[in-house]
Amino acid sequence: MNAKFTLLSLIILLAAGCITKEDNNTEKISISADGFKEGDTIPDEFTCNGKDISPSLSWEGIPAGTKSIALIMDDPDAPGGTFVHWVLYNIPAGTLKLPKGMTLNLTDGTMQGMTGFGKPGYGGPCPPPGKPHRYYFKVYALDINLVLPPGASKNQLESAMKGHILAKGELMGKYQR
Repeated sequence: MNAKFTLLSLIILLAAGCITKEDNNTEKISISADGFKEGDTIPDEFTCNGKDISPSLSWEGIPAGTKSIALIMDDPDAPGGTFVHWVLYNIPAGTLKLPKGMTLNLTDGTMQGMTGFGKPGYGGPCPPPGKPHRYYFKVYALDINLVLPPGASKNQLESAMKGHILAKGELMGKYQR
């Protein structure tokens, strides 16, 4: 009886849209950065106290069927709520690395979205003095190319990705001023 109830519950949740393929996804993307490891301090070079350039990022584990990749960098410890530092989407599926110091002039179809700084492109960690903040670099393998305008917001990107995430991964670095 319990197995039938569990199966019926799953069918109802699936039909209601409460469970998506992201929830059942076992595929993980491994993401790394040149200059720091998971949980380490992000070097000044990549922050507002340094050159404020993007770190080189690479990933492994992009599954077959991936049409594009998206990346979000944000700070959940910001005083006003989660602060967005970088939004990238429609990164070609075969891309396994982003170079250090990416510019806004991308020719491969990659689009940069709007950050909490009110402009597209990378905006490095710049927390108020005090406690360390955590910065999450989240990469997503998608089964579609997104139809979003240049400068789309993190919310627009997350909405467009819903139901299309094949795999995901994240890297967290810390920074304190």
